[in-house]
Amino acid sequence: MACALPAIAQMRDPTAPPVSLRQSASGAHEQLEAPVAPRLQSVLISSKRRVAVIDGQTVRLGQKHRGAVVASITPTQVVLVRGSARETLKLYPASPGAAGQGQR
Repeated sequence: MACALPAIAQMRDPTAPPVSLRQSASGAHEQLEAPVAPRLQSVLISSKRRVAVIDGQTVRLGQKHRGAVVASITPTQVVLVRGSARETLKLYPASPGAAGQGQR
């Protein structure tokens, strides 16, 4: 079992808050991990509204997420626009390695 300890020590805690929310004891934000691409978690569409949940944040059409404007919400994807760059977040990525990766 001693062989497994180094691997366990390197595992990421799935219950840890996102990097952007972590603070040190002095109150300063810590940069513990490289920033990750936004991840579309849920889409809610009704006749009166379109709402998406990206990285735990609920956003509506036209609102901002991490400085990008939510330009489109469909049942399976959200398009974020930052300047001239467009990023498409898919609810069901094509492959497990593509989770949260968008097209630019």
